[in-house]
Amino acid sequence: MSNQTVSPGALLAGRYRIAELLAEIDGARVWRAVDEVLSRAVVVDVLPVGDPRTNLLFDAARRAAAAADPRFLRVLDCDMFEGVTYCVREWAGGRPLERMLATGPLTGQQAGWLAREVSEALENLHRTGHAHGSISPTTVVVTDAGAIKVVGLATEAALRSTGPGTAEQDVYALGELLYASLTGRWPGAAPAWGLQPAPLEHGRLMSPRQVRAGVPRSLDDICDRLLADPPRHHTPPITSAAGLSAALSGVVGSSHEPPSQMDETVQVARANGSIDDATQVVPQAPPPALDPTPPAYQTSNGHAETAAYAPAEPRPSRRQTPPPSNGNGSRRRTDEPKAKGSWGGRILILLAVLALLSVVAMAQFLLKGAMNNDQTDDPGATNKPSASTTPKPSGTGAVAKIVKANDFDPEPAGNGEEHPEDVPKTYDGKTSTVWETQSYNSKPNFGGQKPGVGIIYDLGVPTPVSKVVVTLVGDGTSLELRVPKGDDKTTSPAAVNGWEPIATEADQPEGAVTLTPSEPTETRYVMVWLTKIPKESGSKYRGTIAEVSIQK
Repeated sequence: MSNQTVSPGALLAGRYRIAELLAEIDGARVWRAVDEVLSRAVVVDVLPVGDPRTNLLFDAARRAAAAADPRFLRVLDCDMFEGVTYCVREWAGGRPLERMLATGPLTGQQAGWLAREVSEALENLHRTGHAHGSISPTTVVVTDAGAIKVVGLATEAALRSTGPGTAEQDVYALGELLYASLTGRWPGAAPAWGLQPAPLEHGRLMSPRQVRAGVPRSLDDICDRLLADPPRHHTPPITSAAGLSAALSGVVGSSHEPPSQMDETVQVARANGSIDDATQVVPQAPPPALDPTPPAYQTSNGHAETAAYAPAEPRPSRRQTPPPSNGNGSRRRTDEPKAKGSWGGRILILLAVLALLSVVAMAQFLLKGAMNNDQTDDPGATNKPSASTTPKPSGTGAVAKIVKANDFDPEPAGNGEEHPEDVPKTYDGKTSTVWETQSYNSKPNFGGQKPGVGIIYDLGVPTPVSKVVVTLVGDGTSLELRVPKGDDKTTSPAAVNGWEPIATEADQPEGAVTLTPSEPTETRYVMVWLTKIPKESGSKYRGTIAEVSIQK
């Protein structure tokens, strides 16, 4: 048997039924297979006869088999059969991080939790004196159950002939994964793993917070300590998995339960058919629709490579194209006949509607003229003011100019300061820059210490305000639109009780929130007042505003 004769339907070593080609790496092939003895899905690496990597793969398999952390997929078997070297490993149903990032970055909590799980696994591995050697977005998988699995321990590096690697290289590679998870950009000079390169500033990698609004400061600092040389603000670098695990645990906690929304991978995996696919017996000949050529991706050094060992997405040829939606959530049959109509009938209906509108308009004109004549018959009518006709501010939709703004955290409950230097970022026209509150412990209502914090916007002169649009970062923010109490709207009260709420929105998700008063209000000062803030990490809570637009 040769590497070329190992194909879908073949039985390797009398036990492993080959199912589907997952990847091809410099002549080595990675297959999805079924262990017919134990009736379970497995991954099989196959080297051609006489391949110089044979001894490297055997050595890597022995080192991988000694790893005890359950987050590493185990090596189950490694041997030769009819001159072909093969290595059998566990199968993980789920999605690699690479595929998840193709749809956008993760939340801070998700990215921090994922990195901490991988870091703890590496920490245990490094204590044995070994390294993974090839941490990348394709070797970290979120399983169908929402857990983290690390693929290709030692064997990935052996197949790529990159050497066994070092613990420091593993930690740096994990820093790249954390950066990519937070920003959706790859921290390198060239595109990699389907991601565009992160931007530079004065030749230095921009921090995650500079690339994407809302990245927690704590995770931004950890990324900088992992990747920057030297780190900003003279902070010590993180070079060990133990140090990284400790830093991340201080931010996201130590729970192994996946954060909210991470379990969405289960529904996605089921929809894509990744569960139980590998346990199906494959016929001796490959199906006609099966294309054994694996997709190509970019590595961190810019060279093309094939997909990693995580389960591949079902190919389009295996799924029927769904019929188009009819707009109400159901599907319209493609062979359903379209309604036909007469152009003559449509024109007659249009003419009838136009005639009716003309009659209505003429009646309104005549009625208005009669009313005006009645009013001019009274000589003193134009000189009599009426309270009911006093003009009120009306909304025009134009954006009011913000002259200046300041944070509002009044004593005695507050300390009078909530990052005042960042307040201008809330009206600079860029959602990539943000203002954040201080971090609060235990409770979303500012730790129970105060009723809220906010920002006061000065419009310079009394201005009609019809609505205020606030762009929030993080889910679960409650906020109010407030103006000075009483008739005097030209002074800014120093106490909270000097302001009255005119619009309220509770438990708002991330994104733009519109605060609309019950009626337009004319005021010089407007305050956006936060009463509940999102969970940042662990037991920490922090509110974040990206942009505020006040409309007349």
